[in-house]
Amino acid sequence: MSEAAVRARTPRFIVTCLLVGALAGLLSGLFGVGGGTVIVPLLMLILGYDQRLAAGTSLAAIVPTATVGVISYAVHGSVAWIPALLLAGGAVIGAQVGTWLLARLPITVLRWGFVAFLVVVIVSLFFVIPSRDAGLPLTWLTGIALVVLGVVTGILAGLLGVGGGVIIVPALVLLFGTSDLLAKGTSLLMMIPTAVSGTVGNVRRKNVDLVAAALVGGAACATTAVGALIATLVDPFVGNMLFAAFLTVIAVQMAMRAMRGRRR
Repeated sequence: MSEAAVRARTPRFIVTCLLVGALAGLLSGLFGVGGGTVIVPLLMLILGYDQRLAAGTSLAAIVPTATVGVISYAVHGSVAWIPALLLAGGAVIGAQVGTWLLARLPITVLRWGFVAFLVVVIVSLFFVIPSRDAGLPLTWLTGIALVVLGVVTGILAGLLGVGGGVIIVPALVLLFGTSDLLAKGTSLLMMIPTAVSGTVGNVRRKNVDLVAAALVGGAACATTAVGALIATLVDPFVGNMLFAAFLTVIAVQMAMRAMRGRRR
């Protein structure tokens, strides 16, 4: 564990964790994502965590955050329980494949490919406006497709370190015709078993700061429900535009990593 993780828990450390968690929780509830895209870079930038420790701490914080998010969406009937489990099962398998491929594929090329994927999704969000009444009917065909989507999501998560929500939410909306709220609630539920599994492994490898995770996760729980409430109140088109802006930030981050990788 790095020095940043074992130093005294100063007021600055506590306040930073709480503010990071509050922001991550708001975005998690609003967009149906885990919040790692906020937690990881801020822990690295402000508290000096290394990439591995920041990612492990973020994953642990996602467990309570996603749980509160699922409850918030479930109140409005916006969680597809069985599809979420199918996605999670596929993601667990895919994550193992992704980590195995990590040392065998050119990551810079993959990052640029993912940026291109995000650009296509962002453009599509301006033209495909989800219906709030659209469901996710489960058939043998859609069940298989959900498992495949989960596997692909897990592979990309293992390779690129991206959260599943960034892929699952637009895929459910654009490919399955699901409502944006149902996609977000289902995405959050899918994350829980994946995050728990990953956290157990990180604890064994000492790649997680449990004190920071508790502070970040606790603060996130306080704002996740607020984000979910905002998501139900905004117009679907406005929700699409907000999500497109969020994905743009992710695309820029990934492009910057790809450019740094090319220089090396």
